[in-house]
Amino acid sequence: MRKPTSTRLLISLLTLVIAATAFWFWNRPSANRPETRAAIPVRVVKVKQEDVPRYVSTIGSVLSLHSVVIRAQVEGILTRLLVKEGQMVKQGDLLATLDDRAIRASLAQAQAQLEQSQAQLQVANVDLKRYRLLSTDNSVSRQTLDQQQALVNRLHATILGDQAAIAAAQVQLSYTQIRSPVSGRVGIRTVDEGNLLRGNDAQGLFSVTQIDPIGVEFSLPQKWLSTLQALVVNPAQAKVLAYVEGDGDSGGILLGEGRLTLIDNQISANTGTLRAKAEFDNPQLRLWPGQLVSLKIQTALDRAARVVPPTVVQRGIDQSFVYRVTGDTVESVPVQVLYQDSTLNVISGVEVNDVLVVDGQSRLKPGARVEVLNAATMLEPTRGAQP
Repeated sequence: MRKPTSTRLLISLLTLVIAATAFWFWNRPSANRPETRAAIPVRVVKVKQEDVPRYVSTIGSVLSLHSVVIRAQVEGILTRLLVKEGQMVKQGDLLATLDDRAIRASLAQAQAQLEQSQAQLQVANVDLKRYRLLSTDNSVSRQTLDQQQALVNRLHATILGDQAAIAAAQVQLSYTQIRSPVSGRVGIRTVDEGNLLRGNDAQGLFSVTQIDPIGVEFSLPQKWLSTLQALVVNPAQAKVLAYVEGDGDSGGILLGEGRLTLIDNQISANTGTLRAKAEFDNPQLRLWPGQLVSLKIQTALDRAARVVPPTVVQRGIDQSFVYRVTGDTVESVPVQVLYQDSTLNVISGVEVNDVLVVDGQSRLKPGARVEVLNAATMLEPTRGAQP
């Protein structure tokens, strides 16, 4: 009866030893097991080489290059309005007419007076010629000849005065036809047909505002003075982009592309800013006088620049750096940011076609093993600075 008990005891001891050995094997120190590093998933991009324009951004106000308030220059009844509100007109187009009957009567009177003076001069010249013949044998006195000569001179002066009166009446008559002094758009009318207009009326009929081309005025800090001066004298005029509701990098709508034309002749002592003006062709009338727009003024062009998305560049304690993929690991490469905007960075310190990490840097350190998620469809830098 003791033998089966010993056998069971031996089996129990063997089972305990096997369990202890298995427990030790699975829980032995990690230093004695081979270390396996998991690859960190990242997305990458290649360094591209492009010509990158540099821009400075500001806010500008759209203004007409030529705006005129149409007023009457003579007194008269407004007889006809020949244009509608909002109509586009050209320089010299007839806009309105005034009652011209009184001025035409004055013109006719001046013309009749001229004809009368010319007839009197004709008679006086005949008498003067006769008196000169008679004076050779003293048939008339010298005094009579001189008086006749004075009469002829006076009639000459009278004719000049009559001609001036005719010219003045013709000018007054021309004022009864109101023509556009500039090509542009007719504004809101303030006077209707049948009203009496006077030359000293403060309120005009309407305004005509030139919209194409159009200007945009803006201000920049005075540190940009030398840059703008160089841009203005450059035969290749600096490009200016106008946006509404943000600039091109933040989803703004491009309204037009213009060129820098003018820098003001002084810097504001109160704000330390200088004013400048750009001119835009505006055939689609997308820019409107009084409108506020976002501007991007091209200040330079970096040729053959090394371009990467902004998320590639990491900020270190002392300098910026990027993670470059070499094989299946990464290395830290210090770089210098030469120019940046919201969609790209121009950097130095890397070569064209270097593969850099664009997403997933938070878990990386030099020498870390990586798994490229977008190897088949390599991301490329997005071109910012493009209209």
